[in-house]
Amino acid sequence: MSATRIAVIGGGPRGMMVLERLAARLSEHPGPLDVRLLLVDAVEPGAGQVYRTDQPDWFLMNTVAGQCSAYSGEPDGGPARAGAGPSFGEWWESVGDYPGPDSYAPRRQYGRYLRAVLTAVEASLPSGVRLRCIKERVEDVARIDGRYGIALSSGERLDVDRVVLTTGHSRNRLTGREGDLADFARQHPELRYIQGESAADMPLDEIAPGSGVGVIGLGLSFYDVMAALTIGRGGRFTPRDDGTLVYRPSGEEPVIVAGSRSGMPLPARGRNQKPPRYSYRPVLFTPARVRAHQPRGPLDFMSHLFPWLMAEIELVYYGTALRRAFGGEVAERFRAQVELAAEQGVPPVEAIAGRLGLHDVPPIDIDALARPFAHRRFTGPGDFERALRQEIEQDLTYAAEGNVDAPLKAALDVMRDTRWVIRDLVDFSGLTGRSQREDFLGWYVPRASFLAAGPPRERLQQVLALIDHGMLRVVGPRTRFDTGPTEGRFVVSSPQVPGSAVRVTTLVDARIPDPDLRRDLSSLTARLRESGAWTSYVNHSDGAGYDTGGLAVTRSPFHPVDRDGSVDEGMYVLGIPTEHTRWFMQVGSSRPGMWSDFVHDADAIAAHALRPVTRTGVPRARTPELVGPGVETAGERSPEMKAG
Repeated sequence: MSATRIAVIGGGPRGMMVLERLAARLSEHPGPLDVRLLLVDAVEPGAGQVYRTDQPDWFLMNTVAGQCSAYSGEPDGGPARAGAGPSFGEWWESVGDYPGPDSYAPRRQYGRYLRAVLTAVEASLPSGVRLRCIKERVEDVARIDGRYGIALSSGERLDVDRVVLTTGHSRNRLTGREGDLADFARQHPELRYIQGESAADMPLDEIAPGSGVGVIGLGLSFYDVMAALTIGRGGRFTPRDDGTLVYRPSGEEPVIVAGSRSGMPLPARGRNQKPPRYSYRPVLFTPARVRAHQPRGPLDFMSHLFPWLMAEIELVYYGTALRRAFGGEVAERFRAQVELAAEQGVPPVEAIAGRLGLHDVPPIDIDALARPFAHRRFTGPGDFERALRQEIEQDLTYAAEGNVDAPLKAALDVMRDTRWVIRDLVDFSGLTGRSQREDFLGWYVPRASFLAAGPPRERLQQVLALIDHGMLRVVGPRTRFDTGPTEGRFVVSSPQVPGSAVRVTTLVDARIPDPDLRRDLSSLTARLRESGAWTSYVNHSDGAGYDTGGLAVTRSPFHPVDRDGSVDEGMYVLGIPTEHTRWFMQVGSSRPGMWSDFVHDADAIAAHALRPVTRTGVPRARTPELVGPGVETAGERSPEMKAG
């Protein structure tokens, strides 16, 4: 009988997790086996593009090292292998130069870990199972007579029985304002527009020293661009006695002129105070509680989800403040009273905290936190810079207090910790089309991305040092990036800051492209789209139909649905291409020893893909209990850190 051949296209973290689960399940099979596994990636099989091992050290992760694992199980005393291996932090400690579990690693260090996982998985494959890693770009996947032909950029063709696509970020066809800016640059040879993608892949080295470079966006990718144009040009940040930083330039840097809707660089993550295996369990914002009040039909985000989410955020916020002010006993009483009140509906969390003596603690306002300058008018750039510095310094104070002890940072972590609840409720048309488009994607997601996905504290300290030195200017809120036809330059300005306009010769879009099947420039995506094998998901829940731009797939194990509505049960698609059909598909790891959706999704695909191996199929591996993810985490009964 010929070998069963399974290809995983996309060799980054998600592809690696699928491969790990395939290997783990095969290792539990009594045999005999005849299976060929193929891992295909255009950049680096095992690490992928984002974590490729040849990138510079100044590109950092934004999750602490101790909280990341690419294995589906913890070490058990035996060799590292599929289903049982060290976390990233444990591996890093074993190879030396480990700064500790609460450190933020260079991305390429995580790539080295992923490569070590790949080596361990391959070495532990049972007899009869072979793995081939292929560094090639996939141009096309076509179904022929029940199998799949994979066309590689080298001209080689692979024939397989099952194909798993875990491709990551791609580039989109530029439209709208971005298209206009790119066209303007093409019309003026001295100008340049750099499209959004991973900063490690941008041609930033070509930006001339001393020139003005406008940066669109102040999110995580902004910090990557900032580091590349300063540290990457030979500049150094050195500490003062008071803990602040001073910038020592090399003379090779351009001048950075940046802005965004908020006008505020992404706030810092709180100093980590949570152990690697910690898993927050929501008390109020759970799928069961939301559905108890709206049992049928699609939900409205603002009416049905957001009040319960805010109550959970407030539970942690006021609970932490009460614990600081009055001790743990009062905080526990507060929690119990909130839970009792929740039996009747969304509880008045702030009022309950007030009755227990907590006063003079400002309420949490998601809009005000995410848009701190929205309703302010400044007299000029100096006035705005003073306000910006005040916001950043306040944020650094909160971040230094930690993500357990600081009420605000602890509360905002809830937005990360409850992503799994939101996914459970909003995926696959869980919201009405209008609410998905306007309330969730249009309002909540940008604010949650701003408040709950920040960089290490040192990045905000570096921002202040660069402002002090004149190497960075943040122009203000509601930043405009315009073309100046008479000057032949791009113009960066804020309508809330008179005199803020700055002319630059380069624009860098420091925003990760929003996944959109309709505009994706990948040749593989284009061919699958044109053949009708892939089509975008439409939310028909409220009649009119909202085309999300995400890939239409079934529920687990995530088969694509073609333009005729047929399901391709030999193909699986996981991760970023399905964004907007599902939510928050950018995850690249799970917590050590805990099974999040990240692991469960990969395991479901592995189980289904291996069904042809024997008539009875491969037995399901023993898995930890799913109790609800923490930071992209579902875990066994791990130490619980209660709100307050």
